Amino acid sequence: QVQLVESGGGLVKAEGSLRLSCVGSGRIFSSYAIGWFRQAPGKEREFVAVISGSGRTTNYGDFVKGRFTISRDSAKNTVFLQMNSLKPEDTAVYYCAARSGTILTSSQFQYNYWGQGTQVTVSL
Repeated sequence: QVQLVESGGGLVKAEGSLRLSCVGSGRIFSSYAIGWFRQAPGKEREFVAVISGSGRTTNYGDFVKGRFTISRDSAKNTVFLQMNSLKPEDTAVYYCAARSGTILTSSQFQYNYWGQGTQVTVSL
């Protein structure tokens, strides 16, 4: 069992930055790939980024285009999502999710554990 808690969301103006955190507890956190997803009102959940258990491999959704960076601090059981150059269309609830194993996937259905989400709102 893995428990995930997100934080760091909030209200920011366009072109601003936020850093989201996802703290994990429970079983060996470093053996899990951690993904970030987001869901805007009326839209389907969307893949944002994923990082391997070792932290050496990452993958991003096409819309990120160099604006977001995912990283992890294994000593603190924490995964970060640094978001820069935010746009109003980035407004959504952001979720982190954990998946055991080494395969990185953008499919939300392949993740076993989810956090409760943190709201990100980007204003003009």
